[in-house]
Amino acid sequence: MAQIVSPVTEKATGVEHWITKGNIPLLLWEKFLPSARASFDDPLAPILVLVHGSSMASTPTFDLDVPGRPDYNVMDYFAQRGYDVWCFDCEGYGRSDKLRDIPCDVATGADDCEAAARYIQSVRGARPLHFCGISSGALRPALFAERHPEQVRRLALHAFVWTGDGSPTLEERRKRLPEYVAGGNRRPIDAALVRSIFTRDHPGTADQEVIDAFGRAILALDDSVPIGTYVDMCAKLPLVDPERIIAPTLITRGEYDGIASLGDLLEFFSRLATSDKQFVVLPGMAHSAPQEKNHHLWLDVVERFFAQPVPEYRG
Repeated sequence: MAQIVSPVTEKATGVEHWITKGNIPLLLWEKFLPSARASFDDPLAPILVLVHGSSMASTPTFDLDVPGRPDYNVMDYFAQRGYDVWCFDCEGYGRSDKLRDIPCDVATGADDCEAAARYIQSVRGARPLHFCGISSGALRPALFAERHPEQVRRLALHAFVWTGDGSPTLEERRKRLPEYVAGGNRRPIDAALVRSIFTRDHPGTADQEVIDAFGRAILALDDSVPIGTYVDMCAKLPLVDPERIIAPTLITRGEYDGIASLGDLLEFFSRLATSDKQFVVLPGMAHSAPQEKNHHLWLDVVERFFAQPVPEYRG
């Protein structure tokens, strides 16, 4: 099995930050190489913000520790390549505030992106940031990029959904929408739900040891999560207008993804306002790229996109 070899051996440092969105406390988590810290004051230094999905907080997704498999840690991967890497728990998830009785929908998550960006720019200097999100964590920064195009340098969207057409997973989920809504603004999660992420589309895309580590990390922080993004993706799509996204945009889709249908994404891609865009189908992958066997393919595509030189001529 292919594993990613880090280009350097220096250990990444993690720093916890607390911010407020209005009066709502949000956790931000940062990782970087100490030797690279001085370079972050350069306006061209790569700063990356990672955005999590509907059923888990940020650190289980992006700062995952799998015994004997350091290559599954997304934050370390980018930190080893000189990035200042950030993730945050959206309101209602993980260690961020859970007190408001609201569904914490995609629009709320876009607000969280704005609060995180504002803080990062306050400590690293005003400049646009790279954003990368997965599933509903792709919808959140996409909506943020639509609202605040000047704040996004490059945008990477994995397992994104536009209208939801052609999605068997969403079709099944819609049947349970009344049940979700009747349960209030949160839905329970457990180990079975985590396993279903890796079995519903195409069993075998992820190793069991990784699924187990992912599940333990998720459930150590949450036994329930907000309902808002589920309702949005079942009943309120589309939420993002591609003709208002001007940031260079990468769309990646796992070959077997049951949520992000190929036709839906290609239509979204064709309508993006930017001409600086890429679309990549990842073989042997499904919905949750960072935890799957072929995660190295996704990481390589995303990093190459962020490292791409700025065009000298645009016509």
